[in-house]
Amino acid sequence: MELMKKIWQMAQQDRKRIVLPEGEEERTLMACEKIKDNGLAELVLVGNEEIIRSKAKEVGANIEGVKIEDPDKSEKTELFTKEFYELRKSKGMTMEKAEKIVRDPLYFGTMMVKLGYVDGMVSGAVHTTGDLLRPGLQIVKTAPGVSVVSSFFIMMVPGSKFGEEGMLLFSDCAVNPDPNAEQLASIAIATAETAKNLCGIDPRVAMLSFSTMGSADHELVEKVRTATEIAKERRPDLLIDGEMQLDAAIVRKVADQKAPHSKVAGSANVLIFPDLQAGNIGYKLVQRFANAEAIGPICQGFARPINDLSRGCSADDIVNVVAVTAVQAQKNI
Repeated sequence: MELMKKIWQMAQQDRKRIVLPEGEEERTLMACEKIKDNGLAELVLVGNEEIIRSKAKEVGANIEGVKIEDPDKSEKTELFTKEFYELRKSKGMTMEKAEKIVRDPLYFGTMMVKLGYVDGMVSGAVHTTGDLLRPGLQIVKTAPGVSVVSSFFIMMVPGSKFGEEGMLLFSDCAVNPDPNAEQLASIAIATAETAKNLCGIDPRVAMLSFSTMGSADHELVEKVRTATEIAKERRPDLLIDGEMQLDAAIVRKVADQKAPHSKVAGSANVLIFPDLQAGNIGYKLVQRFANAEAIGPICQGFARPINDLSRGCSADDIVNVVAVTAVQAQKNI
């Protein structure tokens, strides 16, 4: 919880503009009031204004002073249509299609990010990750030098001695189903940078597998092994090691037996999962069995901050992801 206090404080010091395209959704409206009252961001809700105000009244959310953009009425829609057409005309886009597409709240919100009307976007309470990523990749695209967009969770485990006093970063848990070795290396580097710039910790990155330092041979192990080599070659300044099993990554006694020469094993605070199945299952196991707070999924790699939510998120989850997105915008990460 200390980390989120710091992130809230940073967000409050330099308030950024964040668009919430799910403006008609109840949890979003409840979060909106808390974000506004705590000065975490300047918000823009996208949707039908009449519906938004009616829903806000139903759930008792005070959204007075929050800007609302209705794509069917906004003066921005014409500009967004032209800009989206220009971005996608080489892919067969027509003006007629573009006008229809940008009226979708997710596309409208993403165009707001692209053209600088807002500093970032948060969605996903009712939309899937794919729904969010599609306009993000089409419009905002990846940051210079970044080959893949990925996600991470900040896992806060109460009373735990593992990681950074109970805090660990898990990646990738929401975006890439089966990253190849090159992509896995990029995910590891991106998450290490996030750990430094957002969380303020020195990253110790474990590349997870069912093998530790050659204890098993399999094509799945080889992928992680190759990814580790690529990551080390690209960023020798970072502590990245693998392949290793989860217990070797975080338990000192196991690390001393299985990977005695590793500077990461036994003390890892960033865990890179080999694929999406492992990552998604892993974070949910820790969340439920250890009563951990899972902050995210948070995206990394976009040219401007665009973040996803779990469809099972609470209003407080939305508040925290908005705060994180604001800080990402401040730090340009």
